[in-house]
Amino acid sequence: MIDKHIIAFGGDGFYTEPENTLTARFLLGLTGLSKPRICFLPTASGDSESYVQAFYTRYTKELCNASHLYLFRREVKDLRSFLLSQNVIYVGGGNTANMLAIWRVHGVEAILREAYEQGIVLCGTSAGALCWFECGLTDSFGLDLAPLLDGLGFIAGSNCPHYDTEERRQPQYHRYILEGLPGGYASDEGAAVHFVNGEFREAISSKPGARTFYVRREGNGVVETPVTVRFLGQG
Repeated sequence: MIDKHIIAFGGDGFYTEPENTLTARFLLGLTGLSKPRICFLPTASGDSESYVQAFYTRYTKELCNASHLYLFRREVKDLRSFLLSQNVIYVGGGNTANMLAIWRVHGVEAILREAYEQGIVLCGTSAGALCWFECGLTDSFGLDLAPLLDGLGFIAGSNCPHYDTEERRQPQYHRYILEGLPGGYASDEGAAVHFVNGEFREAISSKPGARTFYVRREGNGVVETPVTVRFLGQG
C-alpha cells in the first residue's frame, strides 16, 4: 500500500526565515530519495515572482530538484504529466478561494487527486494548508474572516492557519465552529499537521513553542485541545 502524505502549515516562514530548512528537510525526507523533485504552486498569490524566488532560496539545488508552476501565464503545456512527475507538490499562501477556482478551470484539482493516490507528498502553507481540508477559515472573501466550504476534502474537517499571529483567527474560528463549521486543526506560524492516508499522524514545527490545537464544539461551547508538537530542530 502506498502511503499518502499531506502536511498543512499554519505558516512556513519563506520570507521571514528563508534560511530555516527544517521543514524542507522533513518534507523531502518523506520521499526517501536523495534529491527529490519538488514543485511549488504559487497560484494563491497570483503567481508572485518574489514568492517563487523565496521558495528557491529555501529549496536549493543542494537539497532537491525544485521547479514551479505558473497558471496565470502558462509555461507548461501538459500539466498532468508535469505534476505527476514530481515527488513533492508544495502549495503557497494567498487567496484560497481564488486558487481553488483557478485550479478547477485548469483541471489541477483532478490532477492533485491523482497525485495524492499515487503517493506524491502534498503540502502547503496558509491557503496551501487549508485547501486540503473539507473547509476552514479564510480571508479570501474580503476584509472579514469567513468559512470556506468547498475545499478539496482530502482531509476531513476544517483547518485554521495563522492561529497566533492574527488576533481575529481564534475568536472567529470558535464562532463559526459554534455555528456549525466542522471541528478541526488550528496551527501557529511554524507549526504543521501531518496526515498519512487521511489520518492524523503528528504535529511538527520549525519554530520552538509553535502550537497546534484540535478545536471542536462540545454542547454550547468550544473546546480547544492542545496537540503535542514535535520540534524538528535541536532541544
